Amino acid sequence: MTALEPRDAGVAEEPADRADERVLGRAYRALSVGIVSVVLLIAFEATAVGTAMPVAARELGGVSLYAFAFSGYFTTSLFGMVLCGQWSDRRGPLGALTTGIGAFAAGLVVAGTAGTMWVFIVGRAVQGFGGGLVIVALYVIVGRAYPERLRPAILAAFAAGWVVPSIVGPLAAGAVTEHLGWRWVFLGIPVLVVFPLALALPQIRRRAAGPVKGTETGGFDRRRIRLALGVSLGAGLLQYAAQDLRWASLVPGVAGAALLVPAVLGLLPRGTYRAARGLPSVVLLRGVAAGSFIAAESFVPLMLVTQRGLSPTLAGFSLAAGGATWALGSWVQSRPRVEPYRERLMTLGMVLVACAIAAAPSVLVHSVPVWIVAVTWAFGCFGMGLVIASAGVLLLRLSAPEEAGANSAALQISDALSNVVLLAATGAAFAALGGGTAASTAADAGSGAHPAAFAAVFLPMAVVALVGAWVTTRVRVR
Repeated sequence: MTALEPRDAGVAEEPADRADERVLGRAYRALSVGIVSVVLLIAFEATAVGTAMPVAARELGGVSLYAFAFSGYFTTSLFGMVLCGQWSDRRGPLGALTTGIGAFAAGLVVAGTAGTMWVFIVGRAVQGFGGGLVIVALYVIVGRAYPERLRPAILAAFAAGWVVPSIVGPLAAGAVTEHLGWRWVFLGIPVLVVFPLALALPQIRRRAAGPVKGTETGGFDRRRIRLALGVSLGAGLLQYAAQDLRWASLVPGVAGAALLVPAVLGLLPRGTYRAARGLPSVVLLRGVAAGSFIAAESFVPLMLVTQRGLSPTLAGFSLAAGGATWALGSWVQSRPRVEPYRERLMTLGMVLVACAIAAAPSVLVHSVPVWIVAVTWAFGCFGMGLVIASAGVLLLRLSAPEEAGANSAALQISDALSNVVLLAATGAAFAALGGGTAASTAADAGSGAHPAAFAAVFLPMAVVALVGAWVTTRVRVR
């Protein structure tokens, strides 16, 4: 795919000086630093909030709704993603990005001031809408502003943006949670919005603003917007049914599936669910990889706090090394010399993810040292770095200029929808096996209550990751 200049479908301008033809060269430095700073904001939120979440759920009396606090984010992000794909292709990504960052910050404030678990979940949902707008806008900016040879490097830089938050985030969030309270973890993050906006927006306006040529007068595709609403509402109903295991829950569950299935079929590339070669398999792979990994990772801190008696700081820090290895995996895939082996690297990545997820619940056996989780998760994150960045590179390569926004949205929809569905499934299994009544204090955790509830989360997700290893063999167009 050829990169776009702002306001037309031409080729992105190439600097005359070869020294400038780098992600941090003079021509791209301000833009790169600005958009990577946006990624830093999202990364810090994810790592910090993940550390504080077990304490927040326990204090608000919502441990049984723990999975909903995560999937609520992903549910509303689905609508934001589709809206942003339309918005970016027809009006440029600038407005979607600024709106998304504003909603993201507002959601943090709502969650941080929540008095009940349901209000907390509403805050997470507002965050999700903003996050959906932001992530698709970033992919469109990469496709428009950078030439093809620089895209693997800037996507690797996105992954590198997770390194410092992954190390500092759990420590800072754990310390704040223990000494000031979990609310300050949420309320302190919005101040990070100012720097990315000030640095990135002028460069985005110059390089990637405006519609793609030929779409200037086109309105939003109302059918896709309706489908997006169907996906969000259906996913929300399905998640609610999974968290309320009664016969009456069959009604919202069936209604959710009836809304979800046709809407998803209309939004994702044709052939996605049968892993058709090329773009459909790239989109499917993103969902399988992200869904299995995030569904498992969401329960790691809770497992370590309730089953092994770790503090929130140590439980969160067990995932910290993953940020560095994820960035390393993304850096490996960005090297020109590995380009011919991209598909094989993606297969290796999914195998590593499957092994990491399968090994994590070994700490339910108290003779197994807890550091095993940190080591195995580091390998899993390395695999994710290989897979996720490569999927973004392949998507932009296989997308026509006027379809970059819609296809980027499809990639993120697959990601978020898989998270919602798999979190619903794991949350239901967790609650059914007594996870919602798991020990709420470190002293109670010593009894090792409900280990089967956690095993029911991790082991099925390892199988899903192995399915992803097969899907990697379908991404190449023959």
